[in-house]
Parts: sequence; structure tokens; C-alpha cells
Amino acid sequence: MLPREPLSVAVLGAGLIGIDLVAKIQRSPSLRCGLVVGRDSEARGLRQAASLGCATAAEGIDSLVASAEPFDIVFDATNAMAHAEHWARLRPYGTLLVDLTPSRVGHMVVPTVNGADALKHGNVNLVSCGGQASVPILHALSQRYTLDYVEVVTTAASLSVGRATRLNLDEYIETTQDAVRTFTGVRDVKAIVNLSPARPPAPFRVAMSVVLPGAEAGPVSALVAAAAEEVRSYAPGYEITACTVTDERVFIAVEVTAAGDRIPRYAGNLNIINSAAVLIAEQYAASQHLVGATKERS
Repeated sequence: MLPREPLSVAVLGAGLIGIDLVAKIQRSPSLRCGLVVGRDSEARGLRQAASLGCATAAEGIDSLVASAEPFDIVFDATNAMAHAEHWARLRPYGTLLVDLTPSRVGHMVVPTVNGADALKHGNVNLVSCGGQASVPILHALSQRYTLDYVEVVTTAASLSVGRATRLNLDEYIETTQDAVRTFTGVRDVKAIVNLSPARPPAPFRVAMSVVLPGAEAGPVSALVAAAAEEVRSYAPGYEITACTVTDERVFIAVEVTAAGDRIPRYAGNLNIINSAAVLIAEQYAASQHLVGATKERS
């Protein structure tokens, strides 16, 4: 069978997330970056994308829709308020839209929990960076125990948080809470986000406090370690830094560092959600190639 052509993808948004996405896409043998779209032709992100060899445009979603080239996948790295319009504009084209904003418009996906769902939906929502870091652990615990309460505290360096993310902090909290409820079944959930101005910048950290009746240190540690190992298969900088059980209270801390492509190592918040996005796109590409090969044989 002849090698398959990479799927054509576009990145909507030229901030920190968008440019790191471009770097990751260019390393993928199954994806090809066809266009990077921003709103300011002089934006540094668009200049960086052009220096990486990508075509660029500066009219937002209008540039994407007007493009002569159809795209198999579009990554939305803009903001939650704009995503609903982007979905409405792109839906008629049959493009897979991977949403990196906390919009809650599409189907929520965390790769190690329900990654296969991404192949069934045209709009995939990646929750939030805090959701991508916490849900795999919390879901693993929920498969053995009944969780009574969950608190997720996310701390990110202020230098790693762009304007769009700052505009979406309320949506970030609500979407993260919604994801924890959806993937664990627990109703009582609180999400908190801190933007740290510390210098040097602190790495991305997520702390989870869980009320877990019947918790045992050995089984809890084993569940947490196994879930973390799965995440590391696509986000190698994901590490458990604490896992303690005191009576029915469990505390787990995660630290995520970036690979250092176009973002600094402390920006693990961007790295984990972008790594999840590219993984989903690659799995979608594999499924499309399988469909094509089946048609050829028939």
C-alpha cells in the first residue's frame, strides 16, 4: 500500500499556544500545517509561523473560510467567546475542529480517558490545561472509589498565560469543574486557578485534594502512578510530585514541564493541552487513512 499523504491542518490563533502547536505539527508525519491565522498581520506569532515555513493570514476565521485549500483539521487556539462562531462557520465543511478553548461547545475529550470519542464528533473540546492534567488521575481513582469531594488548584506562570486565556478565566473554572464532574461522577467540585508572577517563573502545577472514603495508600498510589504513565506517553514532562493519604483525604500534586520547542520549560500548561490536541489529530489521521485503505481494497 502506498504511503498516505499527511492530513492538512490549520491553526486558528497565533499566540503562544498557536505557535507551539505549529512546532508540534511540523514534527508529526501524519499532519501538515497548511495555514496559521491571526488578526494582526504584524503579530509576532504570525511572523514566527512564517519563519517556520507556514502560510499565514490575518483576517481571523474569514481567512480560514476563504482559503482555496480545504483543511481536514482546524485547531482553535483563540478564545471561548469566539469558538461558537468558528464552529458555526466551519461545520458545513466537515472539518474536525479541535477546540483548545474552555468553551464547552464541543464534546469534551481527555486522551487517556475517552480519546476514542474524538473520532465520533466533529467538534472536540480539550477542556483546559488544568483539566488535561487532573482528569486522568481523578478518573482513575473514580474507577475504584466513590469520590465525595474534589478540589483542583492550578498554578501557572503569568508569563505563560496570554490575553485570550486571561479573558477566559471564568470559563476555565466552569469548564474544568464540569469535566471533573463528567469524568468522575462526583457532584461537589471546586476549581481554582492562580497566575503566579514569581521570578524565575514557576513550572505549571496542579494540586488535587480529594475526599475519598475507604482510601488506602497502596492502591491509591498505584492508580495514580499508572494514570501518570499513560499521560507521559504523549506529554513526557508530566510528573507526580506528591501523593499522600491521610484517613479519607487524598492529596496529589502534578508538575508539568514543556519540551522547549517554541515555549519555555515552565509553560507546561500549554504543552499538555497542545500535546493532547496533536495526539487526537494524529489518531484522527490514522482513522481516515484506515478508511481510505479499506475503500481501496474493496
